[in-house]
Amino acid sequence: MKEIDFKKICDHLIDAIYVTDGEGNTIYVNDAYLRLGNLRREEIMNMNVFNPDQTKQVYTGGVLPDVLKSGKRCERIGTLKRTNTKVHITGIPIFDENGKIQYAVATEKDVARLEELKDHLAELRKENSQGAAELAYLRDRQIYDINVVMESACMQEAFAIAKSVAKTDVTVLITGESGTGKEIIADAIYMASDRNGKPFIKLNCSAIPANLLESELFGYEEGAFTGARKGGKAGLFEIASGGVVLLDEVGDMPMDLQVKMLRVLQSREVTRVGGKDPIPLDIRLIASTNKDLKSGIERGTFREDLYYRLNVVPIDLKPLKERQADIEPLVETFLKKYNTRYNKNIILTRLAMAMMLEYSWPGNIRELKNVVERMVVINFTGVIDGDVVGRILGLPAAKVQSTNSRYGTLKAATESLERQMIESALERCGSKRKAAKALGVDHSTLVKKCQRLGI
Repeated sequence: MKEIDFKKICDHLIDAIYVTDGEGNTIYVNDAYLRLGNLRREEIMNMNVFNPDQTKQVYTGGVLPDVLKSGKRCERIGTLKRTNTKVHITGIPIFDENGKIQYAVATEKDVARLEELKDHLAELRKENSQGAAELAYLRDRQIYDINVVMESACMQEAFAIAKSVAKTDVTVLITGESGTGKEIIADAIYMASDRNGKPFIKLNCSAIPANLLESELFGYEEGAFTGARKGGKAGLFEIASGGVVLLDEVGDMPMDLQVKMLRVLQSREVTRVGGKDPIPLDIRLIASTNKDLKSGIERGTFREDLYYRLNVVPIDLKPLKERQADIEPLVETFLKKYNTRYNKNIILTRLAMAMMLEYSWPGNIRELKNVVERMVVINFTGVIDGDVVGRILGLPAAKVQSTNSRYGTLKAATESLERQMIESALERCGSKRKAAKALGVDHSTLVKKCQRLGI
């Protein structure tokens, strides 16, 4: 091995170094010491710290005499005479194998530089504090910035609860019919929490066979069962350490597994299948279900103690038919999304929107999203009217006619459609001449229609 040149290393250090032998004779000073004190090496080498030449003003007295006398570490603030530089001095003894002082070493730091570092650290702390506040604000905003419609009072209330619990680790139970947006609420809680950026594991309890669900959640040790992986496997709870676990459709969890889940929630520990040693958990749990868990308790399919462990903060999402204020903005949101995706410019008539508002939406938002996408994909006329909606939703002809009769005359419907198409073309094309060409009419005809419709 190549010999290390410690002298070269020390001469490149920022801090000043002063070394004497056990008798106090100066045997080494680094370049930083010479710069700090405005000294030449020949002025100081071999000088004894107990008997310095005061006329040369090369030594302050420092700490080394005290270190050599006491054999102990010593610190103080001193001043280098030639430069009047205030320094923080630390001296230490180095002993030989017989316990006798072999060397004394002093390091000196420029106090002015230390003050600068102190001010810099204070500024960094201030910036970090501001950054933390900004991060907290941005996380707080994320719960509202995700692509979700919440015009109805009940959805606004649900998001308000989600926002209030996001910063905590409290367990949340989200209930509601399939397609009402339970996963979106869980996403919002995660995004606004301090665990954002950590693992977010989602598991649908109804999608995994009961005999595999336990090993998926808790993991297993090698040889725990036939076919177990060599070396074992970490469960989802372990993988999610520091993050969040969403147990979707928790109402479908088998009863024997519910007992073990309760134990995990109580102890905050998990034991792998076939294992003996508990593994500490640091996770936040969110559960969701489309089932009535209280009815499950009465039927004996869900444990009451687990229900109360999960239901610390309940968030209940109403079906879409009870959220009328959300339907129209949801339709508009999905229509815009699929127009962009499929490079189309489909518009929806007033009658078509009225029919969608009257529909009960048993599949909730998931069904509405599916219907809008289908209407955009299969549309070749550029317009979604009442007949299209009635056909896709499977509504009786009498229902379509009844809705039509309640929403104005043919003339009014025609004018409404004309207005929508013209406004859309103008927005897309930027001028009436280009819009007229896109609509297939003369420029003068379009101008007259705009005047008549007040566009």
